[in-house]
Amino acid sequence: MGKLDGRVVLVTGAARGQGEQEARLFAAEGAKVVLADVLDEQGEAVAKELGPEMARFVHLDVSDEAQWIAAVASAKDAFGHIDGLVNNAGILRFNELVSTPLEEFQAIIQVNQIGAFLGIKHVAPEIEAAGGGTIVNTASYTALTGMAYVGAYAATKHAILGLTRVAAVELAAKGIRVNAVCPGAVDTPMTNPAALDPTADPEAAKEAVAELYKKLVPLGRIGRPEEVAALALFLTSEDSAYITGQPFVIDGGWLAGVSLF
Repeated sequence: MGKLDGRVVLVTGAARGQGEQEARLFAAEGAKVVLADVLDEQGEAVAKELGPEMARFVHLDVSDEAQWIAAVASAKDAFGHIDGLVNNAGILRFNELVSTPLEEFQAIIQVNQIGAFLGIKHVAPEIEAAGGGTIVNTASYTALTGMAYVGAYAATKHAILGLTRVAAVELAAKGIRVNAVCPGAVDTPMTNPAALDPTADPEAAKEAVAELYKKLVPLGRIGRPEEVAALALFLTSEDSAYITGQPFVIDGGWLAGVSLF
């Protein structure tokens, strides 16, 4: 018996990183998982590994409303209903605010903020029709504080907390709980672009990141995507049955203060 037996959950940004680990963990806990991403080859490979009885991959650019409609239809065709959503897809760019091109700022809003809005808009009615369920939005440590050079990203993550709270209030009577995970630094390709660069020394990049977060984070290390997945599982399962509208920080203590040791 798994914690998500009988559930059908759509996870965006599921081809790699946090989304991949969420999809894997949810499937291990008995859920049928719809993996959605723009990275078709990687997403298809993960779905194939999980098996057709447990997983399907759908192409989804979360900023495109028509693709959301198609993805929801594909999920229902595969598994009959949807009663869970993890709005995980997101992009990060580093830039000083006054140097950020408008196009870059808008692109980040389209994926991070509008993508989460469209997920709620199109999946919440399906969750209600299925008898209730859960939505988990991926916000960030930066949704609760500021950080230099990630102004557009931080702005969208603050907005996601607002969406989470409003959705929780509006959807509670429909049997839908809505919460947000707020990760700090997590060891994924998005936060460590060197991992995607074939010319970079992966070990040197890994050591540099490890040394940085050893100084910044009280627990002395960068987070693992599996740890964020475990929090998303808690918020998707009945273990969190009386929790809605809340941000959950998972950052190794970073928000509490910078370690001196």
